[in-house]
Amino acid sequence: MSSPDGKRFIEITRNGRSERLVLDGLSKRGPCVAGRATTCWKAHSEGNETTLVIKDSWQYPEREEEETVQVNGKVDDIRDNVRRGPDVSQATNYQLTRSEVSSTTSDTAGRKGHSTTSAGRKRSSSRTGATPPPSKRTCSSSPSTSGHHHVLQNRVQRRVIIRDYRIPIYKVKSRLSLLSALESCIEGYESLHTRTGLLQGDISTGNLIVSDNEGNPSWPAFLIDLDLAIKEEREGPSGARGKIGMRAFMAIGLLLGKKHSFMHNLESFFWVLFWICIHYEAPDKNSRIVSEFEKWNFVTVKELANLKKGIVADEGDFLEIAKESFTSYYEPLIPWVNKLRKVVFPNGGRWKKEDKALYRKMYGYLCGSTY
Repeated sequence: MSSPDGKRFIEITRNGRSERLVLDGLSKRGPCVAGRATTCWKAHSEGNETTLVIKDSWQYPEREEEETVQVNGKVDDIRDNVRRGPDVSQATNYQLTRSEVSSTTSDTAGRKGHSTTSAGRKRSSSRTGATPPPSKRTCSSSPSTSGHHHVLQNRVQRRVIIRDYRIPIYKVKSRLSLLSALESCIEGYESLHTRTGLLQGDISTGNLIVSDNEGNPSWPAFLIDLDLAIKEEREGPSGARGKIGMRAFMAIGLLLGKKHSFMHNLESFFWVLFWICIHYEAPDKNSRIVSEFEKWNFVTVKELANLKKGIVADEGDFLEIAKESFTSYYEPLIPWVNKLRKVVFPNGGRWKKEDKALYRKMYGYLCGSTY
C-alpha cells in the first residue's frame, strides 16, 4: 500500500494490535525461477527508525506456518488469490500424471468395497515427464489430492520480520573476523540444536550473518533462514521438498540421501569456509567464478558427493587443491581449514557415529586461530 506522501508500507497485526511498517527499499530478491521467490525488504516501524528486515517467500501450504500474508482480507496464495481457482483439467494440453493415475485407480478399487479417500499424497518430482533444469537449491513438486478433482499445485505467501540487519559472513573485514564469525555461528547452532532440537536446513554463505558494528549490543554472528529448520525427532513430514539447501554447502551424507543429522550441518560449516576461501579475493570485492567449482551447482547429487569425497579424503591432495584454488587473500588460512577438515572428516572419511563433542572441537580450533 502507499500513503498520500508516496511512502510504501505494509500493515501487520502483532499482539492483537495493528502496526504499520514503512518500506525503505528492496534489499534482496531471489534470482532463481524454480524456488520460493524469496524477497527481502529493508523497512522500519512508523515512528521508530530501527531497521527491520521483511522476508517474503512463497511456500508449500503444509510447511509449518510462520505468518501468512493477506490481501484484501484473504490468504495470499497462488491457487485462489492469484489465479482465482482455475480448473487445470480443462486445459487443452492437460494430462494425468502417473501418480494421479495410480491414485485414481486405487480410489476406484477402494470404492468397490467401501468409500475411501487418499488426500495428501506426494506427486513424483518429474510431474511433466521432462527432466527439470538443475538449480542451486533443489526442490520437488507439491502434493496432489487424489479423487475426482484435479487440484492445482499451490503455494502460500509467508512473511518473517526480524530486527537484526547485518552483513553476510563473506563480507567480514579480515581473515581473523571470518574465523571468529564462523566460530560464533557454530556456537549459535549448537545452542539452537541442543536447546530446541532444531536442525537448520540451509547452512550457507548467505545465512551466516555477522555484525559489522563493534558497538552493536546484538549477537556478533548468528544464523538466519530458520523457516527451513526441521525438528530432529520429527515423526511426520516437514513439508520440505526433496533435498533442501544450497548444493555447494550440503554434506556428503545428505547428498547420498542419509537421514539429516546435526553432524551434516557441522560439515556444511566446513564447506562454507572452503567456498569463501576459493571465491573471494578480499572482503571489499565481489566473488569470482571458478569453473571447477561452479559445476557443483549442476552435476547430479551423487557426482557432487564423489567430488567432495575426492577433495577431503587425502591430506596431501587437499593441501594441493587448496594451494591451487584459494585466493591469495585467503591462502594463509589453509592450515586452519585443513585442521577443520581433519576433525570433520576423521581419517579422510565421513563420520560413522554422531558426536556432540564435534561442536567443541570445531570452534576450539577456530578460537585458537591467529590470522
